[in-house]
Amino acid sequence: MKTTYLKTSFTAGEVAPDLLGRGDLRAYDNGAARLRNVFIKPTGGVTRRAGMRYLNTLPGEGRLIAFEFNTEQTYLIVLTHLRLDIYHDGVFVASLVAPWAADDIAQVAWSQSADTLLLTHASIMPQKLTRSSDGSGGGVWALSNWSFYAASDARILQPMYKFAASNVTVTPSGVSGTITLTASSPVFVDGHAGTRMRVANKEVLITVVNSPTVVTAQVKETLLNTTATLDWEEQAFSNVRGYPVSVAFHQDRLVIGGSRDLPNRLWMSQTGDLFNFDLGSGLDSEAIEFGIFSDQVNAIRAVFSGRHLQVFTSGAEWMVTGDPLTPALVQIKRQTRVGSMTRRYIAPLDVDGATLFVARSGAELREFVYTDVEAAYQSTDLSLLSHHMIFDPKDQDFDARRRLLFLVRGDGKFATLTVYRAEQVAAWTLHDTAGDVLSVCVAGDDVYMMVRRFGAVMLEQLDDALCTDSALVGESAVVPPAPLLSWSGLDHLNGQAVQIIADGAVRAPQTVSSGTINLTDPCYKIEAGLGFTHIIEPLPISNASGTGGGVGGGGARAVRMTEITLRILDTAAVRIDIGRGLKDVSLRSMNEGEGSGSSSITANSTPALHTGDVRLSSYGWYFDNTRPLWRIEQSTPLPFTLLSVQINVVGN
Repeated sequence: MKTTYLKTSFTAGEVAPDLLGRGDLRAYDNGAARLRNVFIKPTGGVTRRAGMRYLNTLPGEGRLIAFEFNTEQTYLIVLTHLRLDIYHDGVFVASLVAPWAADDIAQVAWSQSADTLLLTHASIMPQKLTRSSDGSGGGVWALSNWSFYAASDARILQPMYKFAASNVTVTPSGVSGTITLTASSPVFVDGHAGTRMRVANKEVLITVVNSPTVVTAQVKETLLNTTATLDWEEQAFSNVRGYPVSVAFHQDRLVIGGSRDLPNRLWMSQTGDLFNFDLGSGLDSEAIEFGIFSDQVNAIRAVFSGRHLQVFTSGAEWMVTGDPLTPALVQIKRQTRVGSMTRRYIAPLDVDGATLFVARSGAELREFVYTDVEAAYQSTDLSLLSHHMIFDPKDQDFDARRRLLFLVRGDGKFATLTVYRAEQVAAWTLHDTAGDVLSVCVAGDDVYMMVRRFGAVMLEQLDDALCTDSALVGESAVVPPAPLLSWSGLDHLNGQAVQIIADGAVRAPQTVSSGTINLTDPCYKIEAGLGFTHIIEPLPISNASGTGGGVGGGGARAVRMTEITLRILDTAAVRIDIGRGLKDVSLRSMNEGEGSGSSSITANSTPALHTGDVRLSSYGWYFDNTRPLWRIEQSTPLPFTLLSVQINVVGN
């Protein structure tokens, strides 16, 4: 019996192997068994992924963060050991001394408002990165500690908290000047020197720690009396108590989510006064503070400004409501019980109104989205059909131009999710490169990656015009124009074999020596970089009904593909296995129906881009119905886009 199968879409992406028996699913029709180094177009096709342009060698491993000063000035922040570097359009701009060691960077969280980027770490003083104009069109960069609003030298309007037991008292020796404070239980450590306390709501500055129960302090606001009191507290953030875990801006307030010693507490600044956390008398514009208490651990991992203020904790997801948020109207409600990753900070992302976050297990990417029907949030697993793609996540970011979410994995590979929520497109593919991807960041329209290669850490940029990784491009600068044999500048790839595209033609690989490659024939323009292989392997054909009326999963003991038609777009090379091993396909006469033949890619020839149908005949029977009938695998560094596939199959 003859059957024609038409595959017009890959919008389910690479599905997990345990779905091989679910031919009844729509995802089976639109999915694939293996997709490597290809991007899935929202319209259904797949294309060879973009290459990576080499920008610089970094001082070590770390993390990438975007800083958008305005619509025309977007910067890339590179955090490495005790260092913060700034890039603009891939060019190094400035370097600052930073407080985060290499082991700290994984837990650094951030949020931006206007020209200020706030960065937090639970054990390190929070930092503020600012850019100001130097008067000549340039910028002056500065990294400084947070400064809470000082009403005067007497009082700093910062969060305060009583960490000791509720029955512990302190007794002042006087009401002004230099005094001692005596606690009824040991509460002081050496690190308390330099921190502030409030005794009966009057502020003092600790200058010396005399013992675990006695400190010397300078009175900033005259105390009421010298009577022992239960009414005392200390600054919530300090070397002793730790610092903020996460930060966000919401409804014109600065929101701090959790600290090292108060992991389940939220602080919201006064409206329009971002570093003023004075609770006052509870007026609408005044600061807000409360803890999250429930029947499970709720260490805050991220706060996010969406439709509502969203709080992601280690055990659940919460919604903070209030329109507007005021001390009288604020409410917090638990929505789902998934939990967020604790071993490192991975920023939640907004994609078409949904917030995407990595689950605590590290095995799921969840979509936190509000539903009007239930008037609540739901957490949908976006990796349910492709759960094998999520492995030890390390970083993520979303490229709105390509509609791709990039997720860096612990094994050095990175996965991409093509996502269109309105069209219900969620398609995963996996990518590898000659090295380990460590971090990803989308700054403006550009995607940057931190990659460890050959013992060095490199900053690279995804570039649709390139077909290789860690690549450089060059053009002859000889006057008058003349082709060149020798090309230098590849010092970062010394000792490595690189693929070469010279004047648009693929040349034989060369090994870089002293940063230089030497061609056998000169050229005017060149691209040289590390090669990668793209793979497209469909799922086996399936007779989902199981009635035996067709071929495939339950309808035949053996099948034979008689013909396959590939519809391609702007493609220069195709290499496919249709039963007799991988072979190059000639595209020279494809529009006349002559699809098979020898490779059209020859040395020093410039291949043209082809669009249309490639028809190939196939022979031989398949007795294993769990095997795909065709597979594309190609390392040639040339453009490739597949739109659809049609196969004619007979069963026995």
